[in-house]
Amino acid sequence: MSTDPGLRRLALHTLLAAFPGHTAPGWALELLADGLAGHTLFGTNVADPVQLAALTADLRTARPDALLAIDEEGGDVTRLGHRTGSPYPGNAALGAVDDPELTRLVYAAIGTDLAAAGINLNLAPTVDVNTADDNPIIGTRSFGSDPALVARHAGAAITGLESTGVAACAKHFPGHGATVSDSHLELPTVDVPLPVLRDRDLPPFAAAVAAGAQAVMSAHIRVPSLTGDSPATFSRAALTGLLRGEYGFRGVIVTDALEMHGAAGAAGSIPLAAVAALTAGADLLCIGADVDRPLVEAVAAEIAAAATDGRLPLDRLENAAARTAALAAWSSTPRTAGSRDADLGVAAARRAVLVEGSPAELASPLVVQFVAGHSIAEGRVPWGLRPHLNGTEILEVEAGEASPESLASRAGSRPVVIVGRRLHNSPAARSIVEKLAAERAVGVVEMGWPSSWRPEGVRAFVVTHGASLANGRAAAEVLGLAAH
Repeated sequence: MSTDPGLRRLALHTLLAAFPGHTAPGWALELLADGLAGHTLFGTNVADPVQLAALTADLRTARPDALLAIDEEGGDVTRLGHRTGSPYPGNAALGAVDDPELTRLVYAAIGTDLAAAGINLNLAPTVDVNTADDNPIIGTRSFGSDPALVARHAGAAITGLESTGVAACAKHFPGHGATVSDSHLELPTVDVPLPVLRDRDLPPFAAAVAAGAQAVMSAHIRVPSLTGDSPATFSRAALTGLLRGEYGFRGVIVTDALEMHGAAGAAGSIPLAAVAALTAGADLLCIGADVDRPLVEAVAAEIAAAATDGRLPLDRLENAAARTAALAAWSSTPRTAGSRDADLGVAAARRAVLVEGSPAELASPLVVQFVAGHSIAEGRVPWGLRPHLNGTEILEVEAGEASPESLASRAGSRPVVIVGRRLHNSPAARSIVEKLAAERAVGVVEMGWPSSWRPEGVRAFVVTHGASLANGRAAAEVLGLAAH
């Protein structure tokens, strides 16, 4: 049975697709002309600023008001800087400084970069309160573990970003910060009473609404006291009752990628996840990164079928399409272009560095950087001290494949500086640091979410609160190792 053209167009109005490569395939342009809301761009779509601006201009030939979205959080999650690292520190660093005006300026700079590239919807900021120290997906993407601190920086970030004409999307409602699993891979559960959620996780979203966030992203997490057995993305109580009814949000509710296991796995398929999300109150559906035309058509067809057979009320679909159109109109309104301070990112990163001990005791060291994994949200982005060093030798090794003896032999009489992300989570890394520190001058640079671990005998312990290009520069300067 063929899909009604009008319903297909309405369904397309609620979808963000994606495509591979540095140029848009014909089908991506054709779907925009047919009514597709827009596309999400990923690192694989970005080569350099000139190429990206040409790509977005090409997409707009098919639909001038297309929503072109990207995950540009600064810090550890960057698409514009995926080849080098972000020139800005991320949220954990900004929260450590705790200067909302600095946060506003950094997000205004990010917005200026995005506007110049033709991006009009930033799937940021992350406003989750990171209360689980070993959270595998949030961590340094969060402003901190205190709800009031996160709330004030959420408002500042949204104000800065939207001053450039780029829409902000506060994520991940109702709060992904207490999870210890990754919703890309499974459906995490946050099993707390609603009063705890209101006090701990929701204040930043209230601040985001008050600051005028154009969009809020739902989380593929289960909160039994609110969502029952479903993820928040499929929960009418969460999206329509709490976010719209209680918090008064009138903008666009965006889903996290429906291809993630927390959504598609829970619903049975991406098309069924799309129907469940729309029925719950979502307006704009991120399909994901691995998208082609047949998948988009399948999702649109399932939405249209649901609107025909009564699973999805037609007025709910019409309302979602109207909201995405309003966001497209807001994002198409020209704003005065901002100016970008080239030194802002490093200056902000310097303010976030925490130094304990005496880096002066670590002159002319061997730098050992332990290889670290990355989350799906981050992707494989360069990090660390290598780009910033003044000729100092650096080794990149797996902690589990190194030994204190081999590193001591390589260092000779030199001090050793160990660089890592979440070093406290690696027994091998901890053991190496502790054994080396017992017999020579050792320093540690922690570039992940900080912990209370402070190995005995270490001469200096440096916490950067993130691993962006800017954070790496700030750490190299503190150690006196930065190239001039």
